[in-house]
Order: sequence, then structure tokens, then C-alpha cells
Amino acid sequence: MGNFDVDLDFGQIYEEKIKNLFEGDGRIEVKTERDIWKNTGNIAIEIRCSGKPSGLSTTESTAWIHLLAYNGHIEGGFIFKVDQLKDKIKNLQKEGNLKMVMGGDNNASQMVLLPIKELF
Repeated sequence: MGNFDVDLDFGQIYEEKIKNLFEGDGRIEVKTERDIWKNTGNIAIEIRCSGKPSGLSTTESTAWIHLLAYNGHIEGGFIFKVDQLKDKIKNLQKEGNLKMVMGGDNNASQMVLLPIKELF
């Protein structure tokens, strides 16, 4: 049987973590990246709108789920603790590995473009 019992215990621990994420006290924010990520290799996360903090800057969620959709189908995604995602953005900004752009309705939203390859 090898490591079956160890693997089962490990799997059950993380099943419980995900269950708590969706059913427990933690709040989640779900965003979906559409199509363009396939060509750019980036995800976009809003941090301000109309000059005021918004999106990741103001979320009260403890977890951020970022889905990757292509042609209307979910191909994968990421789950981050919000505080860790904020730290990741700060570090990537210090290293010069992300861009800030304007977009959304009337280009009112300031977003960070995070290279997917730099997220982990």
C-alpha cells in the first residue's frame, strides 16, 4: 500500500480547508479572467476605480479566487489568501515585474497586470 494512508490524510486535511473556505467563516471573492490571458500571460486585478480604492484594495474577503476562462469555459484558476496576494503584488511591484493599466468602463479602473508565471 505504500503511502496511501499518508496521502489520504494529507488529502483530507486540504479537503477540509477548502470546505471551510466555501462553507465556513472565510469570505471569498471570485473573479474571472476572460480570454486575453491566453495571449498576454497576465491576469488583471482591480485596485482603484474613479481614483478611489476598490477591488483587491477594499475587499473584506479572506480568499481571492481568480478563474481563467477561454471561449466561455473555465480552464483553471488560482486561490490566494487575500493578504498573501497583496504581498505578492507589492513584491512584484518592487521587482518591476508588473504593470499598472487603466481599463473597464470608461477606463475608470486602475488594475495591476500580474504575469501568471510570477504568481508562484
